[in-house]
Amino acid sequence: MSAAAEGPDVAGAAARAPRAGLRGSAIMGVAWIAGHLPEAPLVAAADAAGELWYRTAPVKRAQARANLRRVCEGLAASGRGPARARRAATDPDALERLVRASFRHAARYYLEVLRSGTFDLDSALARVDVETPDEVRAALQSGRPVIIVGMHYGAIEMPVILLSTFVGHAVTAPMETVADPGLAHWFTTSRSRVGVNIVPIKDARRALLAAIRRGESVGLVADRDLTHNGILVPFFGHPTPIAAGPALLALETGVPVYAASARRLPGGRYAGRLALVPAPGDGSRRERVTAYTAAIAASFESILAEAPEQWWGAFHEIWPDLAVTTDEVDAPGAAA
Repeated sequence: MSAAAEGPDVAGAAARAPRAGLRGSAIMGVAWIAGHLPEAPLVAAADAAGELWYRTAPVKRAQARANLRRVCEGLAASGRGPARARRAATDPDALERLVRASFRHAARYYLEVLRSGTFDLDSALARVDVETPDEVRAALQSGRPVIIVGMHYGAIEMPVILLSTFVGHAVTAPMETVADPGLAHWFTTSRSRVGVNIVPIKDARRALLAAIRRGESVGLVADRDLTHNGILVPFFGHPTPIAAGPALLALETGVPVYAASARRLPGGRYAGRLALVPAPGDGSRRERVTAYTAAIAASFESILAEAPEQWWGAFHEIWPDLAVTTDEVDAPGAAA
């Protein structure tokens, strides 16, 4: 498992980064330190940082509150999800506990990215409990390419090590543009460590098609409509734009789509899942793309039902009618 296991020196990468910005160089230095410190105190520090972030980010706090309320209302209406999530549909205190937890999980995610150089196949195998082994074998050990769609949810780094190992190559995935060149270099380097070949989002379609035609699998994070070309489909009962890229790519190539997730468990463990997204039936091209995208959104609902507080995508605008403005932040009645 080449890229994911080699773990190039972060400090050296920072020195080699062309025109590395101050922010990027600083983060690379922090990443090098984080990779050499014991994990337990770092996790405690990440939780504390998440709590501080919760208290000092009113816009993100309000947006997460609005999004998670909608998720919990949908779960309660359908009888899905843990009791704490269904209760949060009507209990402001329970909802606020989920919002606070979402900040802690987001901070944990950034810690995992910082420490990605310390992860290897053995550590991933030791920590990830695969809940859908049959789907994993069908998707990743068949020798054919697949399209993996995921969310800004739970953990990403360690499960990707397993994914790239099982398919036998780095998985190509797009990344949104980062202005700071040093920071962009760090993201690219950290992703390559865990078996992801990063391509710019503006060149994503061509790069992803080329990878599939080489027989390689690709991955996309699709719960946020970054290109503003998404298709409106139901998501917890309300229309929201979901990126059409995975559906278009699947219909053009005939490659199956699998929804992937890895939620955090107590004790530093993770629960990994893969689920086949059903392909659409007959219809026009637009009808099939819309049906496929709606099926992907339904798969995302199933992922969120397990632990909605681990969705750090909730900090961003998801549903157009829930977009939070600064005038609405912490208005009377907005918080518990």
